[in-house]
Amino acid sequence: MDPHRQASAVPRLTRRGGRLLLAVPFVIIAVITVVDVLSPPDVHLGPFLIAAPAVTASFAGARMTAFVGAVAVLAQSVVAVARTSLTDLNHTYQIIALVLISVIATFFAHLRERDENRVRRLRSIAHAAQSVVLRPLPHRAGPLHIASVYLAAEEEAQMGGDLYAAARTANGTRLLIGDARGKGLDAIGEASLVLGAFRVTARRERELPDLIGHLEAGVGSAEVTEGEPGTGAGAEAADDTADEAFVTALVLDIPDREPVVRLVNCGHPPPLLLRQGRVIPLDTADASPPLGLSDVLAPAVTVETFPFDVGDVLLLYTDGVVEARDSSRAFYPLTERLKAWTGDDPPTLLGRLRADLQAYAGGHLGDDAALVAVERLAPEP
Repeated sequence: MDPHRQASAVPRLTRRGGRLLLAVPFVIIAVITVVDVLSPPDVHLGPFLIAAPAVTASFAGARMTAFVGAVAVLAQSVVAVARTSLTDLNHTYQIIALVLISVIATFFAHLRERDENRVRRLRSIAHAAQSVVLRPLPHRAGPLHIASVYLAAEEEAQMGGDLYAAARTANGTRLLIGDARGKGLDAIGEASLVLGAFRVTARRERELPDLIGHLEAGVGSAEVTEGEPGTGAGAEAADDTADEAFVTALVLDIPDREPVVRLVNCGHPPPLLLRQGRVIPLDTADASPPLGLSDVLAPAVTVETFPFDVGDVLLLYTDGVVEARDSSRAFYPLTERLKAWTGDDPPTLLGRLRADLQAYAGGHLGDDAALVAVERLAPEP
């Protein structure tokens, strides 16, 4: 969404909805004016006109709020002339009070509008950062049809610690999906390092274990801190970072001319294979440790091969999907849900899964969630 297209007197509103809202304060002014003129002499409804600029300030900009306030003051003057005179003490005080309230409402509308513009700029920056760090996956890569979805847990965030990427090689396509530990800027920093390492080396390294080694080095590069190594606060901070920084990841190599998928699982949820109405978890016998924990756990890298033929769909996901909870605190039953959608293509599958997941979690996920669906198509002549 382009933020510059939202810079209007009624921000974040559709044209029809904006017109309906703008009509509300003028209807208030018209109704109060007519009723006040027709009321008995001892009944005064003029003070209720302050509702018009007050309501306008909640959704419109400072200029529109000031305009509505001016119309309200004009209406109060009409009431004064119709009932007694403009110099009547009672109506004079009502007009003065209405002017003051309109000025205050205009000021607060200006503050709200300024804050909304600031948030809009921050969203624009976040969107630009997302497009650089978490680039959209290609819809086609050789014989593969790919779709992806990213759901950020934080309402104002465009992305978090979850990540995915794809790269073409001479013989096929390599895919990466991962989840950096933690949330916020630290998780985004770890994710960007792993993505950068993957983009640089995925096309260059012929074997998956070598690629995993480069990704491991990418996570380790985040441990550089200020201060001399081994001394002072810098060493203490580095030790803390080393203990905390790791990324679960799944790296796949899908050859163009072989009906298989080769993968390395680094502590990540296993992918799901959708084939002829069945949902098959591709569990690996020996999972490798998460990236960044090679100094703590055994750095063995095991490559496993699974069938992946024409018409099969692979679903890659992060733990934010299976850890989503409903109102009874039950986890999202991903495998059971997928059984009804095994015949869908990747975009349709992710569209249904996204809507179902958000409805199941009540519109709010407890953690970021990333989804990638990959279908092998028939080879072109």
